Amino acid sequence: MKKLTLIMMSFVVATSMMAQGMVFEPEGTTLEQASAKAKAEKKLIFLDCFTTWCGPCKKMAREVFPTEVAGAYMNPKFVNLKIDMEGEYGAPLAKKLQIQAYPTFVIFNADAQEIGRLLGYMEASEFIKKVEEKSRDNSSSTLEERWKNGDRDPQFLKEYLGTLNAAYKADDGNDVAEALLAGKESTFASDPELCKIFMRNINNPFAESFKYTAKHPEALKTAVGANAVDMKISNVLRNYQGKLIKEQDGNVSLDQERFDAFNQLMKELNVEEADHFRLSTLITCAEKQKNFDAYMNYVKEYLATPGLDADDMQLANWVKPFADPSTDPKYKAQMKEILKARVADIKAGKRQPMTTIGNMRLSRPTDELLEMLIDAMDGKMPGGH
Repeated sequence: MKKLTLIMMSFVVATSMMAQGMVFEPEGTTLEQASAKAKAEKKLIFLDCFTTWCGPCKKMAREVFPTEVAGAYMNPKFVNLKIDMEGEYGAPLAKKLQIQAYPTFVIFNADAQEIGRLLGYMEASEFIKKVEEKSRDNSSSTLEERWKNGDRDPQFLKEYLGTLNAAYKADDGNDVAEALLAGKESTFASDPELCKIFMRNINNPFAESFKYTAKHPEALKTAVGANAVDMKISNVLRNYQGKLIKEQDGNVSLDQERFDAFNQLMKELNVEEADHFRLSTLITCAEKQKNFDAYMNYVKEYLATPGLDADDMQLANWVKPFADPSTDPKYKAQMKEILKARVADIKAGKRQPMTTIGNMRLSRPTDELLEMLIDAMDGKMPGGH
């Protein structure tokens, strides 16, 4: 009877586990800790890469992970892990894994080596089907090994690039694209396939193909359109700014060597927006460091630099750090004076207020928005006194 009772209890526990949906490791569990558990239990690792603001992430957590069918499939096979990719541990991991969209679900073997990934919201049945496919598909890791061993056959590179694009691994995709374009910097514009690879994958402004195109854009503009090429060049430079700021263990610093090299590159390429990229990087770094003395000095330098013109929405964006009540009032006062000067220019007819951003119409002209921000920094509610 005692044995029967124990067997029945085990059955009840097992049934309960199946009915409770996916079981995730406690908050704060690291990938390294999950790997140790996966080795001990002979399981794979399922990592839910999420952010607190991601709607589809919340929908997966609310509608899919708690289902019995998801729990029944996932719990026996995986150590399930959830990590906020904007948290202290998650942010550097997101960079390492090249997470570009949310939610991203990464499947690892017990040694924490990636073997597959899937993205976006999906119903429970589709989720299980895709997890099953990615769990047994080791082609991406095999291709990665061939790449690391020096295989540069063009057909292999294109196949590998396809898997990287499917996984949104932008940095690795750039490296493979550079290999495909090597030696073809001045001629790739005549090849539609290589044009597509350049436009989709090159994100490194130091890539030879990018430098050549920035200096000699005519052929590529003929092939894909002037606006597309201009936007591509601007986006590569803008997005690279994020790599100039180092964030680790709560510390923020400017990568001075990389920053200097970037500025030198912009001179070499004769980039018209060079001062914008330089100063906006410094402004962002100072904001992250909460160094408001430097922050305001860079903002003032930006406004005083010939050729630069901060529009009303950029001014509004610069106000964000002053939402913190603990910010020194003297810096708020300096920012308010900048906003007041802009409002005065608009009312005097020296500037026109913005009413649209791209194709989006604003609910009110920007002079009214700036006045609301001034009131907010004074502690007044909109429309209040």
